[in-house]
Amino acid sequence: MSVTGPEVNTIGYAAATMTTVSFLPQMLRVIRLRSAREISLGMFLIFSAGTLFWLIYGVLVRSAPVMLANTVTLAFSLTILVLKLRFDRKELRSK
Repeated sequence: MSVTGPEVNTIGYAAATMTTVSFLPQMLRVIRLRSAREISLGMFLIFSAGTLFWLIYGVLVRSAPVMLANTVTLAFSLTILVLKLRFDRKELRSK
């Protein structure tokens, strides 16, 4: 069964919005606390790579919801990764 059309994209955009926005509180918390000690570096590295592959997939199948969601999610994820590396390095230097 193949379902296409604007209704399907609406579901895709809704799902994309919720899963993408879910990273915003974590990113804001890391920025506010200036710490990402409790965040797993390995998990975020793997997650970011997976998100990049989802983005590539979205481009290949020309799915706007997949492309948009994974572009924004990758930006959030990479921001959290960069902040984690920066804050972890500062914490190590201060010990």
